[in-house]
Amino acid sequence: MRVIAVKTIKYYWEKYPETKQALLAWYEEAESAEWDNPNMLKSQYKNASILNKKRVVFNIHGNDFRLIVDIEYRLKIVFIVWFGTHKQYDKIDAKKVSYDKAHKK
Repeated sequence: MRVIAVKTIKYYWEKYPETKQALLAWYEEAESAEWDNPNMLKSQYKNASILNKKRVVFNIHGNDFRLIVDIEYRLKIVFIVWFGTHKQYDKIDAKKVSYDKAHKK
């Protein structure tokens, strides 16, 4: 899979330094994965939440953080949509949240 974009992940680990190793591990696993569908992803990440045919939520850093991605399985692309604490996650609608452009400033 190709993860879009590495600089987004870097932004988040700079914002939350305690997540750096967990985000790097997730990134490396996602880059080497070849998911064709949500079932293949779920077999690798049992705790991932499949929200619809392309949106997935991953637990990061011992379930303290959430990473929301959109996956285009046919194109083998993973788009980073949102990352934050479990508490922040509880305040959003994970199915509707759009790409977080805050780190572009």
